[in-house]
Amino acid sequence: MNIDLFSELREQNRELARPLAARMRPRNLEEYVGQEHFIGEGKLLRRMLLADRLTSLIFYGPSGTGKTALARVIAQHSKARFRTLNAVTSGIKEVRDLLAEARQALEVHGERTLLFIDEIHRFNRAQQDVLLPDVEEGIVTLIGATTENPFFAVNGPLLSRSQIFTFEPLSEAHLRNILQRALTDRERGYGEWQIHVHPEALDFLAKMSDGDARRALNALEIAVRSSPREPIELTLEVVQDSIQKKLQQYDPTGDSHYDVASAFIKSMRGSDPDAALYWLARMLEAGEDPRFIARRMVICASEDIGNADPQALLVANAAFDAVERVGLPECQLALSQATIYLATAPKSNACTLAILNARKDIRENRTLPVPKHLRDAHYSGAAELGHGTTYKYSHDYPEGYTPQDYLGVEKTFYIPTDRGYEAQIKARLEQLKRHHEEEKG
Repeated sequence: MNIDLFSELREQNRELARPLAARMRPRNLEEYVGQEHFIGEGKLLRRMLLADRLTSLIFYGPSGTGKTALARVIAQHSKARFRTLNAVTSGIKEVRDLLAEARQALEVHGERTLLFIDEIHRFNRAQQDVLLPDVEEGIVTLIGATTENPFFAVNGPLLSRSQIFTFEPLSEAHLRNILQRALTDRERGYGEWQIHVHPEALDFLAKMSDGDARRALNALEIAVRSSPREPIELTLEVVQDSIQKKLQQYDPTGDSHYDVASAFIKSMRGSDPDAALYWLARMLEAGEDPRFIARRMVICASEDIGNADPQALLVANAAFDAVERVGLPECQLALSQATIYLATAPKSNACTLAILNARKDIRENRTLPVPKHLRDAHYSGAAELGHGTTYKYSHDYPEGYTPQDYLGVEKTFYIPTDRGYEAQIKARLEQLKRHHEEEKG
């Protein structure tokens, strides 16, 4: 038997070369931090693990929230063979080879395989379909990790065979816990180093990492290793220099794009100018197309404000025009002004409901003919057909109005509210209705 006397040394050297974030991955459930809503005591995933009833899983959430770390912990806990694939670099051949290996391990040795596929949303439909038979037969237990909404990014059949767990960004308390562990761990972290950490430095790293443990640990590693000698003073200034500018979790074609835009619209609809401004700033900081923002505002002006403040549509259109004419960065001022106006304007969706109800009526009921007195009378022979002969021209009457049937039947689509200018519209319509009833007598 050949004994490699240097294998342990090589392993130690490889371990030392690994980034701090990789070295500090949790080794068991007790070391795992965060996601208590499904891995905490008594929660679903922990119950599944303890009962050894693990099904295929889809881990969905932002980067650095512990998806890969939890997959490794699960593999350790279940004593399964752990195999990984990256959807960016792996093709169908790699998938088939690994599935064949898993089948042999199960049939020959009775060993289960936990297959972790990072960025599973990058697999195309054909690659995802290759997994289906072996997932269905239990040859592999799949854990797919994705930052994209799995209901859009993962095939329906694969999704239906998997349990979905949504990962949330880690809290500042979680990140402080992780950073503190890295500073005190003698085996994997900096426990053997002489480091004095200023509390405000740790707080800054936890705050600026945006719930991303990998980012927090990378910044800590840079801060420590860039310090000239021990004892090391980790001050606020040192860690400020060690962390990169915040990168917005925002993909202009993915979930973030629609989620932040949704929050922006709902904040304006909910009359919260500060929240609306925050989401506006978030989109601008992430490089969102200001024309997309302006279009959403024009829609909001009609959909959520309408005739409660008819000026809202003019303000939104003016902001859209400013975006087209001026561009960034100056057009952010017009967007800010319009956002505040729309958020603080009185709200009504009566105009929205009116057109929706009218179109629903047309789809579901008999189409109404145009009453003869309203038909076009600007051609020779119209009078012989009775078109327009009894029409009453509104401006011929003292108040610019006279009772007249414009539909042929009685229907109501527009029901104004008591808010803003719409209250005046409501009063005007009620006055006209009374006039009509008096004329009918």
